[in-house]
Amino acid sequence: MYKPPREAPLVYFGARFYIGAMKFDPAFFARLLLCALLGVSGAHAAEKRLYRYTNLEGNVVIDDRVPSEFVGNGYEVINSKGVVLDVVPRNMTAEERAAREQRSRAEVEAAEARKRSLERDENLLLRYSTIEDIEAAKERALSQLRIRISILKSNRGSLKQKMEVMQAQAADVERQGRKVDDKQLEAMADMREELLNTEQSIELRHAELEKVTAAFDDDIARFKELLTLVELRRRKERGDIQ
Repeated sequence: MYKPPREAPLVYFGARFYIGAMKFDPAFFARLLLCALLGVSGAHAAEKRLYRYTNLEGNVVIDDRVPSEFVGNGYEVINSKGVVLDVVPRNMTAEERAAREQRSRAEVEAAEARKRSLERDENLLLRYSTIEDIEAAKERALSQLRIRISILKSNRGSLKQKMEVMQAQAADVERQGRKVDDKQLEAMADMREELLNTEQSIELRHAELEKVTAAFDDDIARFKELLTLVELRRRKERGDIQ
């Protein structure tokens, strides 16, 4: 039996009708889709922006602008549905800014301290293999300082002897009723200054001796802790402990 062909469906795009059986035009469809997307974007861009802030009475106000006297208190940017689009925080007080800067400095100092501690640990593990190595290095450093102190003390003794001789000579001259020569007085002043500098150097070397001793003792204590940590890690890797 003869059947008439079905009519092709009509498809509506914009203001024109197209028969579904007609050949599809990809370029036209892409342009049409782009126009549709642009239309949606334009609708969102044109969406009204409102501002939500608190007035002097403590009431929440929604308006199309924020009065200048309330801007510093902070506000929210919302759309017509009440969805928050952006938040502008209030201005901080001088005390809050100072506190924030102090926290920031503390964080930086803490990070630098952690970095120095890590570098120290790495240096210890690279330089020494055992505690005995550190103790040997400590003894070498202290021995060198003791030698320097011994040399300075010897110089101090020599300077004191020379000073005593010069003072005795000056006393003899004065007992004879004569005036001590200016050059001799100048030499005695230079000798006293050199003796004073030597005394100060001895004190500095003794302080350095204590400082070096404390530093090596700290290294030994920290190296013991690192050895314990290394051993724990090895035991965990072997599965001896969880």
